[in-house]
Amino acid sequence: MTEDAKFEDGGEEPLRLKAMDGDDLKVMSALVQDAVFPGSEMQWDKAQRRFGLLLNRFRWEDAENAKTRGRAVERVQSVLAFEDVARVQTQGVLRDADTILSLLSVEFEPADDGAGRVILTLAGDGAIALDVETLEAVLRDVTRPYIAPSRTVPEHRD
Repeated sequence: MTEDAKFEDGGEEPLRLKAMDGDDLKVMSALVQDAVFPGSEMQWDKAQRRFGLLLNRFRWEDAENAKTRGRAVERVQSVLAFEDVARVQTQGVLRDADTILSLLSVEFEPADDGAGRVILTLAGDGAIALDVETLEAVLRDVTRPYIAPSRTVPEHRD
């Protein structure tokens, strides 16, 4: 009998996940919640139909382990990439190195034909909308974890 993976099973291993449907994307969204990135670290390659972000992701999968073991919480640089992107729209997003954006959630609004829209919601009423022909997203850690500069777990107030 096999057992489902647990959130903390991620431990020290770098993440490499793929989302092919809305349920997969919900898991990915939870892992990138509170990721921060400079406005200059997003790229749409129109010819390759790929949109990507270089994020400083809070390591939610290790936060409880860090707390119980008395370690500092961590972040890690990660790439979040989407394939088959036909169009990108932004609202309230400055694309410069001095503007730090905070990712709150990633959602998929499917269309009838398998296509749809990916919405990346940012703090401060910003958003990025990706019109995709199919949902295919990859989240991949690209550096070793480092101590979160704030040394605190992100909080959300209602």
